[in-house]
Amino acid sequence: MSLEALIPAFYVFALAAFLGYQVISRVPPLLHTPLMSATNAISGISLVGSIVIAGAGGTMVARILGFVAVTCATINVVGGFGITDRMLKMFKRKDAVAVKDKETGVKNNGGGA
Repeated sequence: MSLEALIPAFYVFALAAFLGYQVISRVPPLLHTPLMSATNAISGISLVGSIVIAGAGGTMVARILGFVAVTCATINVVGGFGITDRMLKMFKRKDAVAVKDKETGVKNNGGGA
């Protein structure tokens, strides 16, 4: 990539990072769970894209980078769903959590952190 193309690309990246930080920092706490779910959907799309890139063949470098992308995207999706599930448990009533715990046999302190 030439320097003439790199400078505008870096500018767009820096602007997107700043704008993303500003938007996310102004989200009220009540909307964090739906926002996290939307982020998981985007991560799922990136997982599918990384699988396509990894399976496309190409050079050895492309395969290695595709494998790294698949691994990172998978960790992101699984971790995101785990965090979303934990956040949703915080909003459940304690008696509903206790009934579910009796069904699964898992001891829980009411869904808190």
